[in-house]
Amino acid sequence: MITGENYIGKERSSKGGVTYKTINPKLNIENEDLFYEASEEEVNKAVVKASKAFKTYRSLSGAKKAAFLNAIADEILELGDTLIAMYQSESGLPEGRAMGERGRTIGQLRGFAQMLENGSWADAVIDTADPERTPIPKQDLRKLSIPLGPVVVFGASNFPFAFSTAGGDTASALAAGCPVIVKSHPMHAGTGELVASAVIKAAEQTGMPDGVFSNLNSSGIDVGVQLVKHPEVKAVGFTGSIRGGRALYDIATQRPEPIPVFAEMGSINPVVLLPEATEKRGEALAKTYAGSITLGAGQFCTNPGLLIGIKGDALNTFIEALSKEIVTVEPSCMLHPNIIGNYEKNKANALKQEGLSVVADYESEVAVNHARQTVVTVEGKTFLENSTLHHEVFGPFSMIVSCENLAQLEEVISKLEGQLTGTILAETEELKKNDSIVKALQNRVGRIIFNGVPTGVEVCPAMQHGGPYPASTDSRFTAVGIQSVKRWVRPFSYQSWPDELLPDELKNDNPLGVLRCVNGVYTTDKI
Repeated sequence: MITGENYIGKERSSKGGVTYKTINPKLNIENEDLFYEASEEEVNKAVVKASKAFKTYRSLSGAKKAAFLNAIADEILELGDTLIAMYQSESGLPEGRAMGERGRTIGQLRGFAQMLENGSWADAVIDTADPERTPIPKQDLRKLSIPLGPVVVFGASNFPFAFSTAGGDTASALAAGCPVIVKSHPMHAGTGELVASAVIKAAEQTGMPDGVFSNLNSSGIDVGVQLVKHPEVKAVGFTGSIRGGRALYDIATQRPEPIPVFAEMGSINPVVLLPEATEKRGEALAKTYAGSITLGAGQFCTNPGLLIGIKGDALNTFIEALSKEIVTVEPSCMLHPNIIGNYEKNKANALKQEGLSVVADYESEVAVNHARQTVVTVEGKTFLENSTLHHEVFGPFSMIVSCENLAQLEEVISKLEGQLTGTILAETEELKKNDSIVKALQNRVGRIIFNGVPTGVEVCPAMQHGGPYPASTDSRFTAVGIQSVKRWVRPFSYQSWPDELLPDELKNDNPLGVLRCVNGVYTTDKI
């Protein structure tokens, strides 16, 4: 049952005077449930509770935190069809997508639980004392990662499960030992409330401190601004637009105590078509990319919004094939009337730029809030001279840049802003001969793909989901996979500390059996 209330820890609250409803984009009508925006008092109470909970939660064993994360996964599954139906009613996404995203969310939670049970994630480093060293005796030093404190997570519009209430940011922060306050996304507040109820139930079942998790409703920006400014908040996780992420980043850096904002923002995910591969496999590649560009109505942060090739018959054949294939794909419903409104506005702004040619445009009638896919072409010189063409059009839109030669193609890559991904479509020998293209792309992206598509982000330790600004605010970190836990911790050293008072990860006996770097050697042995 949806109450529309906020979760302030385990307490439900609805003291705010602002209310709102979500929208069913497929039916283009408001959903029935009414949600109460969190008041300033409720925001403060949630953060104060989180700060108090941190004193206890930070010291809980990995096994206890793992039990909490596994319980969250169990409780989400217990919501069953009710949760899936709510997801669909607020997003317009099909049941298969809902089931798949829920599965990914469950997998993330269980993955972090397994990480905690292992314990090596804390990166324990030990340099034992050497009192006989000359001319200065060496002190005993031991380092590990410790949690930052309460974390604010902003729910993402395009992933109501995997990047929202109990998604990767929340799961990784809880795994690190940080309480979480979620600023629920207003487009799927009902989905957020149901998932929040699962988190609270899991917290109570596993004996977590009150305030380890809160879920706050908000239809605008005020609640988010209050949270980021609050002195007890120590870090922020955000997935969304460059404008939104940059605004939060600026607020956080202007605080008396600046805090990190790990924002994953816009990306056009350039795809490089080298000539030999384009000539040999152009038509097959076109079919593949017609599916990738239109997947989920183009509402993925890894959507291939830019394709770059060399002028010639091979590229012409690819463009012709892509133009034919992409209009055979049935348009999909976008997440919200506002999102399709922004898509149409940004697409119109791109199309009015000089030098663009539309080569594919879905012209048949579409259902309400369904996005028509569009492909355009532009000369490399024109693209280099007009930075407006470099901006993301969030939706099923892609631009093909026709370059004069490999030198211009490399220049186009080098002039791009930071991106989440880059893809190279090439023959193996061709790839070997174009190392400068590879290096140029490597300098602009966080993940490089060979002969594939960027859509689809595997949740595993080797995944890097982040890139140079503005793809993310700190390219050293990933927002996906267990390594994302490193965003919410900092290194901390103990010098000449009594062994019995050290954290278990640093004790001589290594009671947890974790992998540690001891005097430069990685080992699980006792000291």
